[in-house]
This record gives sequence, structure tokens and C-alpha cells, in this order.
Amino acid sequence: MTETVGLIGLGNAGSSVASALTRKVSVVGYDLDERRRAASNELGITCLNSVEEVAESAKHVLLSLPKPEASISVTEALVASGHAPDLLIETSTVTPATAQACAEICKAAGVAFVDAAIAGGVASMAAGKITFFLGGSEADKAKARPVLDLIAERIFDLGPVGAGMGTKVVNNGVMHALMVVLIEAFAMSNKLGVPAETMVEILNREEGLLRPLVHRVGERMRDGDYNAGMSVTNARKDSVLALETAQQLGVPLFATSASHTPYEIAESKGMGDMDYAALAKLWEEWTGVEFGSE
Repeated sequence: MTETVGLIGLGNAGSSVASALTRKVSVVGYDLDERRRAASNELGITCLNSVEEVAESAKHVLLSLPKPEASISVTEALVASGHAPDLLIETSTVTPATAQACAEICKAAGVAFVDAAIAGGVASMAAGKITFFLGGSEADKAKARPVLDLIAERIFDLGPVGAGMGTKVVNNGVMHALMVVLIEAFAMSNKLGVPAETMVEILNREEGLLRPLVHRVGERMRDGDYNAGMSVTNARKDSVLALETAQQLGVPLFATSASHTPYEIAESKGMGDMDYAALAKLWEEWTGVEFGSE
């Protein structure tokens, strides 16, 4: 592996990743913002004056950029620099389509490319304990692993280019939607006089927040087993009660209200006696995906 790694984009995430890398290899970097370049120099990162200078100095380059257009623009600049890197690792949060577009640009220039989305915050990045969601060809992932292993706590190999970014987008979507559901729930429990600490303890039990993920997704959906259990009819009834209670308490519900609709649809389709994980069958019908065997 090269002794010098390049990193383009020195914001909070990029500078944290670069800082972790400096404990293992020499790091050169670049950012449009002069203040970020100055701050990164203090972290032991050798800041250069352009994308092209980074390409000239490092054969392995990581991207940590703020938007998809920037990733495509910088990728084009790197491969056209006259000193194209051997490997480009995309860690910015972009769509799978953007990752695939960057991969095509790299492929045409003979540059290896992987998308290595980062899960976690800047503290784990700076500590060099990063979880990566990795996508790319087998050959390109093999080239990237020695670099990623320098700062990785765990690497999920998820398949072809775009799979890493897609997984992060899905993961973040779940977290952000769940945040709204939790805020709605805690607004209701607060109105009911339940201490927040108590509600956290209740939801943090084995039968709390993890139950739908571990049991219903991880077991019932995986096996296509929707017999017995908590029925769609009963789950729909509980959902109605939650909506009525929120109305009585004067708590607006957005995510929780939207999530009620599939229960009405499932009930109307005669799925009332099935476990409420059977809502997955609606998405199988709508999208053509198959969650499990029946």
C-alpha cells in the first residue's frame, strides 16, 4: 500500500477521517475553503493547493464532499489531471446513481473505484473506528481494503458499486423517520405525565423498539411466516387508539398518522388474522421484491 493517502474535502467528516489516517500514513488534502485547509494543517495533514496536486502526490484518494455534483466534478478533475490515482474511494454521502456515475468515469480512465459510505459520527471517525458500507467490483474492493482497514472497525461488503451508498441512504432514512415517530411519542407521553427517562426505559426493553426489527423483520419476514402473533386487526385497532389519544391530547402526528394507512389497506384485503408483519406482503405486491420464502 502507498505510504501517502489523499483526501479531498476537509469538513467535519473529512478532517476527522484524515486525522485518523495521519496516525498510520502520510496524508495530503485539499478543500476549497482556505480556513479548513489551515485548520487541517494543524492536524498533521499536508494541505495542497488543488485537486490536481493531490492526484500528483497520492495514488489512493478519498473523497468527503458535501453534495453529489461535487463528487462528479472532483472525480472528473482527478482522472483528467495527468496524474490519475490508482484508486478512488468515495466516502461522501451520495446516491447510488452518483456513485455509479463516478465509477464509470474512473473505469474509462483505468482507475479503481469503490463507494465506502461511513456509518457513525465524527467521534468514531477521528478515533479510527469507522464502520464502512462498501460497494464495488471484487477487484476494486480488494485494492481498497488495505486503506480502509487502517481506520475501520467494521466493513460491510454489500456488493456492487452503489450498494454501499444505497445502504447508507436507507439506514439514514430509517433513523430520520424514526426520530419523528419518537418525538411524536414523547410529546404524547409528556402530555400523559410520563417521565422521559421512564419512556426511554420502556422502549429500550427487548420487547420495545428492537422487537419489530429482530422478530418481525429478522424472523417473520425472512421466513414468510405470518401465522398467529399480533394480528393486523389488533395492530390496526391499537393504531387507531394512538391516533385518537393524540387528538385528545392535542399532539399533531405526521409519521405515525402516515404509518396507519397500510393497516387499513391490509385489513381491507382480508389480511386481518395474519401477524402484522404481513404488511410486508403489500410491498411485495407493489414493488415485486420478495422478503422471504413461504
